[in-house]
Amino acid sequence: MKWKEYPQNIKVRLITSFFNRAVASAVMPFMALFFAQEMSKVWAGSFLIITVFIGFFVNMIGGYISDRFPRKRVLVLTSSLSALMFLLMTVSLLPIDKWIGLFALAYVVFIITSSLGRPAMHAIIIDSTTPENRKAIYAIDYWMVNLSMAIGAALGGLLYLNHQMELFILLTVTAAGLPFAYQLWLMDKRVETLKKKHNNVLIDLLQNYKVAFKNRPFVKVVIGSMFIFSAEFSLNSYIGVRLAESFDTFSIADFEVGGVRMLSLLNIQNMLLVVCLTFMVNKFTDRFSKQHVLLTGLLLYSVGYVTITSANSWYLLLLFNFIGTIGELVYSPVRNAEMANMIPEDKRGSYSAFSNISFSGADLLARSTIIIGAFLIPTMMSVYIGVLLMIGTLLVYTGLFIRKAKKEQIVEPEIV
Repeated sequence: MKWKEYPQNIKVRLITSFFNRAVASAVMPFMALFFAQEMSKVWAGSFLIITVFIGFFVNMIGGYISDRFPRKRVLVLTSSLSALMFLLMTVSLLPIDKWIGLFALAYVVFIITSSLGRPAMHAIIIDSTTPENRKAIYAIDYWMVNLSMAIGAALGGLLYLNHQMELFILLTVTAAGLPFAYQLWLMDKRVETLKKKHNNVLIDLLQNYKVAFKNRPFVKVVIGSMFIFSAEFSLNSYIGVRLAESFDTFSIADFEVGGVRMLSLLNIQNMLLVVCLTFMVNKFTDRFSKQHVLLTGLLLYSVGYVTITSANSWYLLLLFNFIGTIGELVYSPVRNAEMANMIPEDKRGSYSAFSNISFSGADLLARSTIIIGAFLIPTMMSVYIGVLLMIGTLLVYTGLFIRKAKKEQIVEPEIV
């Protein structure tokens, strides 16, 4: 598809997401490191785990809200509040003795506001696509997201240690522009609105998610994805903290690479590979069956992340990060497109919110690795990540494809 052929809402999503993620990814990957340095590793891990639980429950409410009310209004309101929270975080860094309490509070409220708005944006994207163009749009979205994150990772690696204030100011300004962009250009195209069935809002919300929870194949894909994503998320949690503490600094000419910069290099490598190879890999895998593509991608992904969880040599880290990223490029488009096709039209916000259990749960598992890693040696952490990935692969594969095989077996006798 050419740019002019994309629906307007997709263009708005791609452009706003690009700038937002570029600046956010310069800061957010370092949150675990920030709180660990300012407080302690156990405090940081515990606090971030709490924010994951908060984000999870608020996200479920956000999914219900996005199906019941105008999604554009939800996005404008939540993005405005998120910008305000970034401003408070910036202000808290002004004193020499940082106001960690204010920073932590603003961070928690930001988690709440962003979690409320996320399902609405995901639902609008599904509303604006069809099964025919969905895979192509997911591919360009995946590509632009990683391009922006590559830029952000570069900014973070170069500026985070000595220019935190400048980064947070840039993040605040960028976030402040999002609600204006949504208000001006976003169109709320509703396919079908969810009707309220119970007078009690809480009961109505729970009944709405009960339908999604009964969809066993979808639940299996969501939980399996959670285990799979936790490996990648641990890069900026356990692996980042481990590298900051134990990585042996090396020099390239006069440029010293310590643990923090090594983490940035891994993030940059990951995102640049996605930017450069997404369409090439996608075109190559089109000739093979979706089942084989998914399993091959997850195998490569697992080998890569299991190794970098405990590796401490720069060449091993870069090599297996490369392998893991190629695996991600192979399996991700199949998982995304097949999962989107499983979502009913009138519950896109709710299903999108429910699917975010994958990210919230993965974030929770990744944050917990900071605490677990304080008691286990790195090689045992690799075993732990490997077990999670095996379980995740089994659940995702059976949820996406065994379901289809059973349906075909049922339908076939009727045709004959």
